[in-house]
Amino acid sequence: MAENKSYFFCGIGGSGMLPLAMIVAARGAHVAGSDRSRDQGRSADKFDWIAGRGIALFPQDGSGLAAGQTLVASAAVEDSVPDVAAANALGLPRMTRADLNAALFNEAAQAIGVGGTSGKSTVTGMIGWILESAGRRPTVMNGAVMRNFANADRPFASALIGDRSTYVSEVDESDGSIALYRPDVAVVTNISLDHKSLDELHALFGDFAAKARIAVINADDPESAPLLAGGNVIRFGFSNAAAVRGSDFEPMPDGCRFVVHFAGDRHAVRLRMPGRHNAMNALASIAAARAVNVPVAQSVAALAGFTGLARRYEVLGQAGGVTVIDDFAHNPDKVAATLAAVAELPGRALLFFQPHGYGPLRQMGKELAASFARGMRADDRLYVCDPVYFGGTVDRSIGSEALVADIVGSGGDAVHLTTRAACGAAMLEEAQPGDRILILGARDDTLTEFGRDLLVRLGG
Repeated sequence: MAENKSYFFCGIGGSGMLPLAMIVAARGAHVAGSDRSRDQGRSADKFDWIAGRGIALFPQDGSGLAAGQTLVASAAVEDSVPDVAAANALGLPRMTRADLNAALFNEAAQAIGVGGTSGKSTVTGMIGWILESAGRRPTVMNGAVMRNFANADRPFASALIGDRSTYVSEVDESDGSIALYRPDVAVVTNISLDHKSLDELHALFGDFAAKARIAVINADDPESAPLLAGGNVIRFGFSNAAAVRGSDFEPMPDGCRFVVHFAGDRHAVRLRMPGRHNAMNALASIAAARAVNVPVAQSVAALAGFTGLARRYEVLGQAGGVTVIDDFAHNPDKVAATLAAVAELPGRALLFFQPHGYGPLRQMGKELAASFARGMRADDRLYVCDPVYFGGTVDRSIGSEALVADIVGSGGDAVHLTTRAACGAAMLEEAQPGDRILILGARDDTLTEFGRDLLVRLGG
């Protein structure tokens, strides 16, 4: 649908916007865009790379809009934003990111949608890698850089450009846009509290699974139980109820291994990614690939070479005997999974967390505090700075101090220091050989730069 069209992406550097812009540009559309981060001087390397792909970038002041374009912007972007005001003045049509992605997705004969509270970026990347390894040439739309597809010329490989007939994409429940997608295969990794109530989530994921030819559902997740009743379901998990079933999980210093059982056969799986939660992600991807006729043995072989996603327990390096790890964990379920992976191996964890907004702290702060308090071991220590804030009118009455108070009240060792720099200095002073420093948070590309700076300072 993108040929000979012209799109202007407001916020083109965003994790959901950038891969979509790359896909429509590859399909023959003219693409331009703006981003507040670029205007603020952040993530210059990313915007230089985007411009180098032939995409015109403009200040987010409305100057880039012109007749004939379609504005692509988040539904949350207000009419007062200059790009939106300029588009309205010109009478330009407007689409959300999900509107455009769903239109491309729904055109594909083999459309695999990956939903769920946690793990969907990893499962999307795993499915994409399996299908690419099998010669299926998928188009993949992901919210994170897929390291298997990244190289010096393509460092921001959150999209894979392939055939139109096979489209693999994350789908988002947080804004309800999951309802726009008509999947051939619907994957639901799990369901837990994040942006919406559990009742709302059950309805959204239930409708999503019911529309699919095959729904791939987590048999081990209590909140996903209502979805298991459908006649179109493949169950995955470690329980005996699963058709694609894991067993014999074993953590390893450089990943994990386990066995997958399907249709009477068993296959040894070796992952380069740690944590039982990543074994679950692998089972989901194996089941999804089986739904489009990829043999389990072929999926297992491909996963042995899957190198993971940027900011998903990504080891940035080691210096002075201290390992620095970058991770996207930001909601209760993701934090629990990351801390469980940390606890599988010896060594103290020094955790840094930057909340991804004031709104999420109001929505799930108590549950987030509980995940930290339960998951941290006696010697682990947490440093929390103020939430990420890029301007706007958001209510900032509940901040990181409330989160830390709840964690400490539940027995966790946590401290609130207002700035990221102060947290970094405290961790460097505390770190000893054998420790792991983990950088946790979302919605801020500079978190990786922060982790790399700590690594340099540890080695200096």
